[in-house]
Amino acid sequence: MNHNHITRRGFLRRSGTLSLATMAAPWAMNLAAMAQAAAAQASPTDDYKALICIFLHGGNDQGNTIVPVDDAGYALYARLRGALALPRAELLTRQLQPVTPSAVGTPTLALPQALDKLRPLFNDQRRLAVLLNMGPLHQPTTKAQFQQHSVSLPDKLFSHNDQQSVWQSYGAEGSTVGWGGLIGDAGLSRNAAASLTCVNLSGNAVYLAGQQAGQFMVNPLGPVPLKAKDAANLFGSQACVDAFRSLVSTEQPTVHRLAKEHSAIMRRAMNTNSQLIEQLASVSVPPARYVDGNALAQQLSTAARIIAAHGQLGGAGGVKRQVFFVSMGGFDLHDNFQGTHPVLLGKLAAAMAQLDNDLRDMGMLDQVTAFTASDFGRTLTSNGDGSDHGWGSHHFVLGGAVKGGQLYGTWPDVSDFEAGEHNIGQGRLLPTTSVDHLAAALAGWMGVTDPLALQQIAPHLANFPGASPLAGLF
Repeated sequence: MNHNHITRRGFLRRSGTLSLATMAAPWAMNLAAMAQAAAAQASPTDDYKALICIFLHGGNDQGNTIVPVDDAGYALYARLRGALALPRAELLTRQLQPVTPSAVGTPTLALPQALDKLRPLFNDQRRLAVLLNMGPLHQPTTKAQFQQHSVSLPDKLFSHNDQQSVWQSYGAEGSTVGWGGLIGDAGLSRNAAASLTCVNLSGNAVYLAGQQAGQFMVNPLGPVPLKAKDAANLFGSQACVDAFRSLVSTEQPTVHRLAKEHSAIMRRAMNTNSQLIEQLASVSVPPARYVDGNALAQQLSTAARIIAAHGQLGGAGGVKRQVFFVSMGGFDLHDNFQGTHPVLLGKLAAAMAQLDNDLRDMGMLDQVTAFTASDFGRTLTSNGDGSDHGWGSHHFVLGGAVKGGQLYGTWPDVSDFEAGEHNIGQGRLLPTTSVDHLAAALAGWMGVTDPLALQQIAPHLANFPGASPLAGLF
């Protein structure tokens, strides 16, 4: 790398991810305090809104996440999946019941047993929607166009790191701006605490990097004090104490401008962290809401606490727009699929159901929308003990503002092992709904109306004529 080419904006964007996320501490948990604090924020005049991206690292297998159960649909599913196919008897009692009849060609669908906690949110509460065959796509693309490379395609398909980045930013690994961060940019002017516009509970992710908004990282269990700041003796050395204080001091002269900017960012991160600790002291999720060994549930629990405290963050007015990033890993199941995938889906369902419960108790169901994303889908055909990298996949959107109990998009035509318009080989799905459609729908719900901002958030949307497959999602 030529370090002379690092721009000031690029430096600040990367440094802006700094936070105190390397330590954990238990929090006092009190449901009454949480409900009281949240109720004070969720008044009729409160226009707060938040997005939560739930990223499933490794590429979730969509074939056993949404499953056809009618005679023809299940027969094709079982033929393609082979040993990975779930028993039909188990699925028949777990059918999805859309509000309105599905489009012609869509089979009767079900969720597997592992996702039992999500089914009532679709069938009964109608706060959960299913997005069919979604993935990064630059323009409507036919199977023939894909095979002939006659249209623009996303960069480096089927590569983990690159497709994680493409989902989050439309560009391969190395991209520096994500569409979640751009939504955050559009909401900055509404927030007294601008540094808490984009909050990451899972480590650095390009999704939350805006052109102005940086991502503030918080430990999954909540922010904790930085003891080194006030320590009289760090690592047994006064020299270490002096060195740390010089790093975060903005008062002393410095030779290099970037060093001064870095010190200012560190100081701002520590101040934000201290404020967050203070405001969250009485806003917590009760112990019963934690699911043992479920890291995603812990991240969403902390996100719920931050959301509940939004009115106090940053002073008068609080924050009105926030974008969160949480994640869980382990979905790259080339082997041991049958023993691992149901466990992962069970943790996902438990965490999302917990979030729904927390938001309901806080009176903020209508103000928060969560959605799943992943590197890519996987092959419908088995490699013997698992599935391989794919493209299109099925996803969930959850929230009180969501018109749930509905299937959005198009069920893929896979017909047989190498046949079907949307089967590009081994049951890899050619997407029919683009990530741009989702980004545009979520941005619109968040109140983004500026045409230039929307064009940046969903840069390929203009290539898709006609109504969006996600029209009516909100």
